Amino acid sequence: MNPFSITVFLLAAFTLAGVAQVWWLKSGRLRSWAVPLDGGRTFRGQPIFGPNKTLRGFVVMVPAAALAFVGLSGWLRLVLGSPAEIGLWELPPGTYALLGAWAGFGFMAGELPNSFLKRQLGIASGGMGERPVLRWLFFLVDRCDSILGMLIAVSLVVPLPWPVWPGMLVVGAGIHWLFNVALYLMRVKARPA
Repeated sequence: MNPFSITVFLLAAFTLAGVAQVWWLKSGRLRSWAVPLDGGRTFRGQPIFGPNKTLRGFVVMVPAAALAFVGLSGWLRLVLGSPAEIGLWELPPGTYALLGAWAGFGFMAGELPNSFLKRQLGIASGGMGERPVLRWLFFLVDRCDSILGMLIAVSLVVPLPWPVWPGMLVVGAGIHWLFNVALYLMRVKARPA
């Protein structure tokens, strides 16, 4: 396993899936999927996740990541040979699709603990908190939570060398922030952070 190859593969696959998600959210297609995951339920008088965590994200990210994993692995197979030759997992195409779907699910689910904590602290959906320390803390956590969820999901089913983790958390967080800026510029999100 080559940590650099795996990191680049994951970054490329989630960049492709992120483009699909940006397109999906901007298009407004299937607005009926904008159903809050918590169904409006509360815990200790606060929303569990809030209105911004909906089925829409899962509906696009899970299949988009599956397609990105299988498409990218297939392209690499054609151009460079077997995945093992470049340090990736030696998996058949269907397994790459399943791994991508699982990674996409982990990516989306990774945001939920952070959303739950923010709601319990009384921070509104899409908000960062009033105190500067909280604003910076949640800015960092918001960039890394989904990546961490994806890394945990992937590591449960295939080997994931430890150097992949810091590489994904640093570079992936920057890419994640750029996607948020793009969504803000397209008026999909209320803030670029």
